[in-house]
Amino acid sequence: MDAKGAFERYEQVRGRLPHAEFPTRLRRIVSLLDIADQADVFVFDAYGVLNVGEGAIAGAAARVAGLRALGKRVFVLSNSASHTKAQMVARFAGLGFDFTASEIICSRDAALDHVAGMADVRRWAVIAPAHFKPSEVPFKVVVLGDDPAAYDAVDGFLFLGAALWTAARQTMLVASLQTSPRPVVIANPDLVAPRETGLSLDPGFYGHMIADETGVMPIFLGKPFAPVFERVPVEPSARVVMVGDTLHTDILGGAAQGWKTVLVTDHGLFAGLDVAPFIAASGIVPDWQLGSI
Repeated sequence: MDAKGAFERYEQVRGRLPHAEFPTRLRRIVSLLDIADQADVFVFDAYGVLNVGEGAIAGAAARVAGLRALGKRVFVLSNSASHTKAQMVARFAGLGFDFTASEIICSRDAALDHVAGMADVRRWAVIAPAHFKPSEVPFKVVVLGDDPAAYDAVDGFLFLGAALWTAARQTMLVASLQTSPRPVVIANPDLVAPRETGLSLDPGFYGHMIADETGVMPIFLGKPFAPVFERVPVEPSARVVMVGDTLHTDILGGAAQGWKTVLVTDHGLFAGLDVAPFIAASGIVPDWQLGSI
């Protein structure tokens, strides 16, 4: 899927996303330092803002450090649900960032907390990457693969990562849900993520397919939905700026939370494209736009 296809799909499912109010005018800036005096807290998306795939974006770590030196609070708000918090801390450290565990807010944690409250679901199936270990979650799980019987033997589905997910497995999941509707929790609502070689399909892509084909509406627990934003520990009076590369997750979600927003365009979903037509078509308007942080 390319950026245009992802945008069109986001618009198709727009009715499932939060509602927000947007500014009437978009302002262009060269650096986040241009608006540092207008914010107390900067909340960063990861993919397309701080990194692309497994590589850090040039200058991103220095910019975060510079904002920290100015007395600004900084957080990462990530839909990446494939890794534990400890793995995320180590990953960012390896990319040159100095985020602490308390400064990294993950949709995975929001999903696990939600699942913990679903006492009526006794047997969970997990869709996860190859490195996932059942011991990473505080309940008993079955990791879904190519055995059709496993899909019918559980009471709920938790979607953490799509790296190993296939069309055949999606077909089995859809068929099982059509026969017996059960809860589906999507820890990462993104449709796509920017990688070194293009855009990868993320759990949100499959989650909306499930809704279309089965009538089972998944529970989405990452951006742009409120539960993950509410995990960022900021005072109600704080001037918060959400910095992201995607209109329908970062900008829409941040605006719905009442935060100011910055759209980054050089490295993420809209890299190499004129973003103005996408903003006009969606009506999702950030407060500011810049190439790279």
